[in-house]
Amino acid sequence: MEAGKLYLIPTPIGNLGDMTFKSLERLKDVDLLLAEDTRKTGILLKHYEVDAKMMSYHMHNEHKVVKSLVSKLLQGENIGLVTDAGTPGISDPGFLLVREAIKGDIIVECLPGATAFVPALVQSGLPCDKFVFEGFLPVKKGRQTRFKELELETRTLVLYESPHRLLKTLREISEYMGEGRKVAVCKEISKLYETTWRGTVKEVLEGIDENKIKGEFVLIIGGKE
Repeated sequence: MEAGKLYLIPTPIGNLGDMTFKSLERLKDVDLLLAEDTRKTGILLKHYEVDAKMMSYHMHNEHKVVKSLVSKLLQGENIGLVTDAGTPGISDPGFLLVREAIKGDIIVECLPGATAFVPALVQSGLPCDKFVFEGFLPVKKGRQTRFKELELETRTLVLYESPHRLLKTLREISEYMGEGRKVAVCKEISKLYETTWRGTVKEVLEGIDENKIKGEFVLIIGGKE
């Protein structure tokens, strides 16, 4: 029996128009669609009139279900994986299933599509020929140590940050890297209220409107000169 394929399918990060034609084709073709939140994915499927069999796959159950999913793939099922927004595996579930599928000689195909940090990096005005993607920093344990390590990094840094920690993180950048370090704070990429603040960390802290600190943020930090 020929094994099925695992498809990693990017979904919109803000605007439903972020979907590609190829991604829509895969959503329609797969035998099973793994979704981080079936309710959110259900809205997307309804909008594009896609009827797909869904199953929850998220950080709390991925270790429990990965073996059974690999078994389905080996039995010939084609499985798609989506997360709430963007490309699976980028600060979202996906790596574990991909690793186990590869171990089983299963073909894995990641479709090109929306990823929040790429447009944020490119429009930041900071060097993007070389960069380091850090995702989310440690919330407590190891956070101070990580900042001290990143302070020495000469390449552009890319972080994801939640709205309730954004100001804290900017103040820590000022503390560990200096108030003159250049940053760009990108809010709600591809959404209606997309906004970017650019300048030194001191300028951004002075200019950012605390009433507008809502939604998802990508934080770009210039490397140490």
